[in-house]
Amino acid sequence: MNQPSEAAAARAGIPRYKSWGGLALFRQGFRPFFLASGVSAAVLLSVWIMMLARLIDLPGAIFAPAHWHAHEMIFGTLAAAVAGFLLTAIPNWTGRMPLQGWPLVGLFGLWLAGRGAMVTAEMIGLELAAVIDVSFLFVLLAVVVREIVSGRNWRNLPVIVALALLGAANAAAHLETLGYIDTYDLGMRGGISVIALLIGLIGGRIIPSFTNNWLAKRNVTQRPRPFGRFDTGVMALTAAALGLWTFLPYHDWTGYLLVAAGAGNALRFMRWQGARTLAEPLVWSLHAAYAWLPLGLIFLGLSYVTADMPETAGLHALTAGAMGGMILAVMTRATLGHTGRTLAADRWTTLIYVLGLAAAVARVAAALSPVGYDALLMTAGVTWIAAFGLFSVRYGAILLRR
Repeated sequence: MNQPSEAAAARAGIPRYKSWGGLALFRQGFRPFFLASGVSAAVLLSVWIMMLARLIDLPGAIFAPAHWHAHEMIFGTLAAAVAGFLLTAIPNWTGRMPLQGWPLVGLFGLWLAGRGAMVTAEMIGLELAAVIDVSFLFVLLAVVVREIVSGRNWRNLPVIVALALLGAANAAAHLETLGYIDTYDLGMRGGISVIALLIGLIGGRIIPSFTNNWLAKRNVTQRPRPFGRFDTGVMALTAAALGLWTFLPYHDWTGYLLVAAGAGNALRFMRWQGARTLAEPLVWSLHAAYAWLPLGLIFLGLSYVTADMPETAGLHALTAGAMGGMILAVMTRATLGHTGRTLAADRWTTLIYVLGLAAAVARVAAALSPVGYDALLMTAGVTWIAAFGLFSVRYGAILLRR
């Protein structure tokens, strides 16, 4: 699942990009969606902080404030990052032409329309707003299905399943809000579960691969273990645990399965030689992001086993930690590689990773600490906004340029 740069793709026989005379932003699939993910992450959290401080409100939003915050981070910011990754990786997997130009403009416009619909729902109608927002993931799904099936790339069929489930989770979140179903945050839990599984599946392939390549250049003999039967077993256990948490969160076995899945992912993580990569931020950032996945699963599981562990600690370890960290690590690396730049982190990129990690640590610490909650929460918010704001400025200059 490694992604070559445009020049490398051409040398390898992967189809070239078509000539496109419009904005450089729509020349490659990762450009608009990575930039949108970075900007939305910073802007949406800024709005959320101002809402918490009662400086502003969103009277036309379809969800209550807390649900709006969770929904937009999962199905807005994270969905944009997933779209950017898939639209760039799929041509590598299938050998088919990438989506670019006007079709890419249309797909990105649909994502933007969804964000607008989420804050104007009372004006345009709740049902129409839901349809607009939900349609993005299903149109993206149609694009992915067409490419994978046409390219006969059956190895990546799980990506189709994951994307379909992510779209279904978003639909469930809207149906709950509209009163059609009563399932207590099924959609939000489903969205978190699907993206956590994508991190386990795709991260479990690219992290050992990138680490192995980096260590090989330095003649390090002890290399990461490649994806194998152990990884398959851990992923099956993780899918079972997150599935039970999504559909039966208060089942007697939910907490124990989540803890077991977290332990399994911790063992996976330990096999990848992450401690040997501290000299290269582009590599250690991937390891640092993945480390939050087992931690989040264990914390979430313990919240069902003991009252001393708040559920929000596990939720934010998964979202602010694993998901936030992973999209920063992947978006920076993919942007550098696919625009023909050297795969090495400069000081600004390293600062992006450090700020993102600090945001996750502060947010989880706020959930765990009996004192200093407000200070830790503010620290988490400021460092998160700084991380994604810096990404948007530093990498926006690259993404907007030919």
